[in-house]
Amino acid sequence: MVIAENDLDLINRWKDEPAPLLPVLHAFHDRDGYLSDEALRTISKSLQIPLADLYGTVTFYHHLSRNPGGLKAPRVCTGNICCLHGAHDILQDLKDQGSEATEMPCSGRCDTYVPVLQGHQTLSGTTAQSLQAHPSPLPPDYPGSYQEALFAQIREPGRNSLKNYPFESLEKVLASTPTQIIETITASKLAGRGGAGFPTGLKWKAVADCDRHPKSIVCNADEGEPGCFKDRTLMDYDPFALIEGMIIAGYATGANRGFIYLRYEYPETNALLEKCLAECYQENLLGKDVLGSGFEFQLYLRRGAGAYICGEEGSLLNSLEGKHPFPRNKPPFPVTHGFEDKPTAVNNVETLCAVPKIIQNGPDWYQSLGLGEHAGTKLISLSGDILRPGNYEIPIGLPLKTLLYDWAGGPLEGRSIQAVTMAGLSGGFLGHQILDTLTLDDPCIRSHGSFLGAGGIMVFDDTRDMVKAAHDAMSFFAHESCGKCFPCRIGTQRLTERLGGEIKNLSPENWVTEVNEIGETMKTTSACGLGMAAPHITESLQKYFPEQVAKATQNAFQAP
Repeated sequence: MVIAENDLDLINRWKDEPAPLLPVLHAFHDRDGYLSDEALRTISKSLQIPLADLYGTVTFYHHLSRNPGGLKAPRVCTGNICCLHGAHDILQDLKDQGSEATEMPCSGRCDTYVPVLQGHQTLSGTTAQSLQAHPSPLPPDYPGSYQEALFAQIREPGRNSLKNYPFESLEKVLASTPTQIIETITASKLAGRGGAGFPTGLKWKAVADCDRHPKSIVCNADEGEPGCFKDRTLMDYDPFALIEGMIIAGYATGANRGFIYLRYEYPETNALLEKCLAECYQENLLGKDVLGSGFEFQLYLRRGAGAYICGEEGSLLNSLEGKHPFPRNKPPFPVTHGFEDKPTAVNNVETLCAVPKIIQNGPDWYQSLGLGEHAGTKLISLSGDILRPGNYEIPIGLPLKTLLYDWAGGPLEGRSIQAVTMAGLSGGFLGHQILDTLTLDDPCIRSHGSFLGAGGIMVFDDTRDMVKAAHDAMSFFAHESCGKCFPCRIGTQRLTERLGGEIKNLSPENWVTEVNEIGETMKTTSACGLGMAAPHITESLQKYFPEQVAKATQNAFQAP
């Protein structure tokens, strides 16, 4: 086949850079409004990717349209929180107006209801007629007597401008040794803030100790967990903190390249980061000789295409490499066999943004921010039936009741809190029975069968049907299962059916038995965290809301 010159120009822009497939796909998608058969054949030949493999990868992602005009078609968030605020009504109204509107999973705008993605713009409103662009909300004014770290300067006007960000920590780092930097981060007890909680210093040391090159720093900015939107706020209002943190990570580990893997649903953030990176290259903060130090660090922005599973580090790395984004088997781990099978440190946005603060103020300062024996702070995305939703920076160990009532104003007038989720949806529900005594730290939360994870907390008041909430959550997991392993692919679907009352001849007793057996199989044999976490939904539902489960299963059993 003969490749048109304008197609070749699009491909050549990215062909010689690492991880070229995603930007090439977006270039064609942006130009044509969809990915045609001809475009896929052109990309397949130019990047030497088998056409069948390329087709399977493209169709796996939510936002790469194969239909003309697909880029401009409205995509309405039907995540758990937005469904409480009329998302399906907006979707239907847009369809009635003649648009090709479709659903999309939670788009990380749980603090601005209801987001609709159209082209490269995010609109929001509570009706189809009120949709308009809104800036990403800043964190509410800090209500606590504790000290913020990551949010301490984020509300300053122009913080996302290079002229207002001095890169002081980077200058300090370049005058130190990599070993000293790793020791500082280790002493701070900074742990991964994306959910896993692995010690950051230990991860960096493993990459630094590996003698295979080239090494990479990968920022997981694919904030796809429903109810989580903290990373978006950091990138929108403090983007240079992320960039500085990545450069420091590169210097400490011996990595000369980095990648920001940004979720598709943040188009405005993507444009801002492109601008920020260009400015950093211009000012010699990135490139072959960072600030005249002799240290090289190249930083690339790669926008995802819409897939929850790409928040899992193995899937993310496969996506970067242009492969089908299935999770990877472990071991080996990314610290020795990551991007392109070379040593790679994969860190979350929040984790990397904390690094400059620790370098600037010292590890003892960061440790002291936690309560009791806990070190540091955690960003919490709070949404749902709460008076003041938004992002809050809490000292780890803060009582949940303090956050919900003293900081966020409590439930809406006349209502009471029935349940909250933990870790977005992955941690399942915690019932009102324990909310007065719960503290926001993993030891306490895990003692109740859940975990803090990425820090998304959804609030459900006493008007909500918790069985329906569980069904909607499990439906999300079923939709987002990558399909690689049988327990997750089938298990999430079977749990969704049972939560939805679709199995009519199942007695309440057998419902409980089957749901628990499916969940145990999923937790034991699933290939990645999605299949292992999804059963938290059904386990916690039965634990805290047995009366609602009994009523729902009895009604389904008696249905004709």
